[in-house]
Amino acid sequence: MDFLKELNITDVNKGVSTGTAWLDAGGDVIESFSPVDGKKIASVIAADRASYETLVTKAQSAFLEWRTWPAPKRGEIVRQIGEALRKYKTPLGKLVSYEMGKSLQEGYGEVQEMIDICDFAVGLSRQLHGLTMHSERPAHRMYEQYHPLGIVGIISAFNFPVAVWSWNSMLGWVCGDVCIWKPSEKTPLCAVACQHIVAEVFERNNVPEGVSGLLIGGRESGEWMSQDGRIPLVSATGSTRMGKAVGATVGARLGRALLELGGNNAIIISKDADLDIAILGALFGAVGTAGQRCTTTRRLIIHEDIYEDVKAKLTKAYSQLSIGDPLDQKNHVGPLIDKDAVRAYLDAIEQCKSEGGKFVVEGGVLEGAGYESGCYVKPCIAEAQPAYKIVQHETFAPILYLLKYKTIEEAVAIQNGVPQGLSSAIMTLNLREAELFLSQQGSDCGIANVNIGTSGAEIGGAFGGEKETGGGRESGSDAWKVYMRRQTNTINYSTQLPLAQGIKFDL
Repeated sequence: MDFLKELNITDVNKGVSTGTAWLDAGGDVIESFSPVDGKKIASVIAADRASYETLVTKAQSAFLEWRTWPAPKRGEIVRQIGEALRKYKTPLGKLVSYEMGKSLQEGYGEVQEMIDICDFAVGLSRQLHGLTMHSERPAHRMYEQYHPLGIVGIISAFNFPVAVWSWNSMLGWVCGDVCIWKPSEKTPLCAVACQHIVAEVFERNNVPEGVSGLLIGGRESGEWMSQDGRIPLVSATGSTRMGKAVGATVGARLGRALLELGGNNAIIISKDADLDIAILGALFGAVGTAGQRCTTTRRLIIHEDIYEDVKAKLTKAYSQLSIGDPLDQKNHVGPLIDKDAVRAYLDAIEQCKSEGGKFVVEGGVLEGAGYESGCYVKPCIAEAQPAYKIVQHETFAPILYLLKYKTIEEAVAIQNGVPQGLSSAIMTLNLREAELFLSQQGSDCGIANVNIGTSGAEIGGAFGGEKETGGGRESGSDAWKVYMRRQTNTINYSTQLPLAQGIKFDL
């Protein structure tokens, strides 16, 4: 395909790489099919246990050298990766769109997010600072410093096939870590493309082999990383079910797990909202990426005084959506990732109806010319109740539930009344409502927005959520500390040895 040629990729068959070399592996053959047209893109040979062991051994060796490179020098490598991503933004964005199914604009946006995190990490490479504290003992100095952990295992999901890897790897690399990436088996070519781009930069700069590992495989390869005591940190993005398994396995060996899991995100629409902003925010939040973002808006909590007005405006907006080939920029909504996702969507619709939900915008699978893959569905809207089991559950599809409230306190309780705690928002021009929503009495999510939607987070802030979302934080702010170990140092430059707390121990 043209965009693979533009990425200078001629051989996509191998799925295990040390960053500057591709390894022979004897694992299963993973076939990538595009949800856009159902066509097979390529076959990739997955890792087996032997190639996994080679990958980890190479990573261990690379870490011993990579950690000695000054952090700003590591940052310079990441700067060059950002420049390479700028060069390949168009073909990589097209590949993301075609293999995953998100709109072309979102594909480009995902690559831009990678570029942005590179820029952030470059600056960070000169600011990996600790604290200096005053000692209670005379002629002593205390301070903290941060050291790299070692190997960071990265397990990413299909819906953001390249950006989430970059959040982890770019920060990990400037911190002095090496990384092994297990991408979703549903989007292996995006990972292969990223590895090729990184390899160009690494080879040019004599970066040690093993700093950037790629491990394409199924569930078993993720389990290898989770169980491996040589990997001190496993960063996993995906379902809550998957995250619980990873967390339990990594925790059993006292490793670290950074978990970014499910979301069941809501927007509260106040009677004091700017409805033009509210409708647009809800629309993109609910149908962007065909409802396959962890930050997708799944619940609208609407004040009873404006409920019917909001419902009518949304119904009209949904009737104007164009569904089809995501590489055609006239279309707003592309396909779901595969037919398993379509079945989950249909099951959720039936469950909602069985619990008493009333659909004001009907769903269904689209058929006919342009929809041959069988993965295109209609974004739909249902009137529901907060206690419905299906409303409590995250369905990775464009299904939006409308819920009604009377008071702001009731709205916040509905917002918080689900197991997940990733993203949340309120649409209001009422300062008191906005401040309540952001206070300790308000949203219990890791992300809480006012007058913007639940999706579209910037890389400058730490990304993550609470409760069954896992508690992890990635990307901006001080998320870099997750990838390092903290060490407290005390230096005695006196001629005496006083003990802390005034303890006497004289001979």
